[in-house]
Amino acid sequence: MDFAATRIITDDVDRLVAFYERVTGVTANRLHEMFAELRTPSGTLAVSSSATVPLLGDDAAQASANRSAILDFRVDDVDALYPTLRGVVDEFVNEPTTMPWGNRSLLFRDPDGNLVNFFTPVG
Repeated sequence: MDFAATRIITDDVDRLVAFYERVTGVTANRLHEMFAELRTPSGTLAVSSSATVPLLGDDAAQASANRSAILDFRVDDVDALYPTLRGVVDEFVNEPTTMPWGNRSLLFRDPDGNLVNFFTPVG
């Protein structure tokens, strides 16, 4: 078994794709107007329209309702990246902080309220 992707359901695919393209520097592959993928060497972030939810099953997912998952992105230098995100990110949860487990982390929310963690291992 291979883990393939994490998918976010949204009411505004264009807005969310543009956000993730800006914060990651990765250009999305638009497979359909209702679906896009941002592929990295270590994983894929998929963005899908809430209009696709009925295809998955009644009430299988709900846009902008996540409060339990964190999208983790390993970056080269979270401190250097932080100032460049100020004009892109509307809601920062914290400033770069060294965590007890050895990562320097910056947490913020995407336009749909999903929690995103940019981190750099320390030491």
